[in-house]
Amino acid sequence: MTTTEKPPFYSTYSPNIPEILWKNKLTIAITTYQAGKVIFISANSENGLIQLPRDFRKAMGMAYHGGKMAIATREEVVILKNTPSLAKGYPKMPNTYDGLFMPRATYMTGEVDLHDMAWGQAGLWAVNTRFSCLSMINDDYSFEPKWQPSFISDLVPEDRCHLNGMAMKNGHPEFVTSLGTTNSAFGWRENKAKGGAMIHVPSGEILTTGLAMPHSPRLEGNKLFALLSATGELIEVDQQSGKYEVVTKIPGFVRGMSRYGNLLFIGLSKMRKSSPTFKDLPIAQESIFPGIVVVDANTGKIVGHIKYETSLEEIYDVKIISGMLRPGIMGVNTDDHRNGLSLPTQGFWAVPEEPKKIESE
Repeated sequence: MTTTEKPPFYSTYSPNIPEILWKNKLTIAITTYQAGKVIFISANSENGLIQLPRDFRKAMGMAYHGGKMAIATREEVVILKNTPSLAKGYPKMPNTYDGLFMPRATYMTGEVDLHDMAWGQAGLWAVNTRFSCLSMINDDYSFEPKWQPSFISDLVPEDRCHLNGMAMKNGHPEFVTSLGTTNSAFGWRENKAKGGAMIHVPSGEILTTGLAMPHSPRLEGNKLFALLSATGELIEVDQQSGKYEVVTKIPGFVRGMSRYGNLLFIGLSKMRKSSPTFKDLPIAQESIFPGIVVVDANTGKIVGHIKYETSLEEIYDVKIISGMLRPGIMGVNTDDHRNGLSLPTQGFWAVPEEPKKIESE
């Protein structure tokens, strides 16, 4: 590598990002389906960041709760559990991690294009974009349909409205976003830049329409936030009237959002100008860099950023892992995780047996 070449997933960041993560004991987790990775971004001091990318094919939505993480991939949902008893003794990097997310189960969903996910009182909820419904993920079926918008007439794999985002309240889905209110195969594409909607799940009522590619609705206290990807706006929506105010404008395609305190960590993607889905969006000309922006929800000011310069162009989801300064994560495409044996009270790293020589007669 010459001095002018930059390594994979090279990033720069504003000086306050490491300080925020270090002082609050936080790690940022992001998914990028374009690169097929889940990446943990942690502080290694008050002045520096370190990242840990792992392979997950077409990584999309994530759910995180109580030390457990779910990752939607192209054909599966992978469940990982933080296993502190294995973290310290991880053979390749002992005494490095204060947590370690180990794969513990895989659900074979098939290619149903799962987007936002969250754990609720009934189990693991997922936005099933291909079938235009909310579904539960379990070991009985590819998915179990639980709710669909009133304008969707049939449960068919046609991505009729591009249902994508989900906001939870008291363990149940409360609001969802879609890129259209259409009832034909890929009908949302005809008016993708301004045909989006926010829908109240319990009543089935459409709260507001005419949104510019809404994603990532989040209920934070009594406030309902969402991202308008086509215009690069963070908005706050009135839950009664459906009217919204722009909290701030961000120069890029925004998608994926997680909160810590008054800070909102928002994913930023660089648009592919060759893509028929994105190239004619208003934000395409302003899309400067992919990465993370941090917004103060009280003031609307952008207070920090992480900018990727190589390998990564698109981010789908963002999650904040609190209480762990530098957790590790095991992918499923190598054998490393198979040697981690966890029990309720302790963990062991198995030593692979030496290959046995076969004697010939």
